[in-house]
Amino acid sequence: MDIRPIRSDEDHATALEEIERLWGADPDTDDGARLEILMMLVDAYEEANHPIPPSDPISAIEFMMDQRGLTRHDLEPMIGSRARVAEILNRKRALTLPMIRRLSEGLKIPVDILVRDYPVQRAA
Repeated sequence: MDIRPIRSDEDHATALEEIERLWGADPDTDDGARLEILMMLVDAYEEANHPIPPSDPISAIEFMMDQRGLTRHDLEPMIGSRARVAEILNRKRALTLPMIRRLSEGLKIPVDILVRDYPVQRAA
């Protein structure tokens, strides 16, 4: 089994091609073991060289709305009036702790995402 560390984007691309070739291999075979090791190497390389930045609260809310086919109106029980929902989604007002709790429960977004700092445009 000739597996080498992934040290460059070229190595990464080669490993991805090999993963695609091995995809679906039985885990109890040499190919299955090779696939598992390559996936761990690719994951470690991507984590170190191409990390995904954490989502901010508003982006997470918008993502969940999109995934569930929700409208701004659907957020009113969790955030407040239609105007308050607009202020929150337009980043003109910050989320409050009660809103965070209701959004976490209602949209199944982890609280640690909803409590992150994000830019809010304050009225002049």
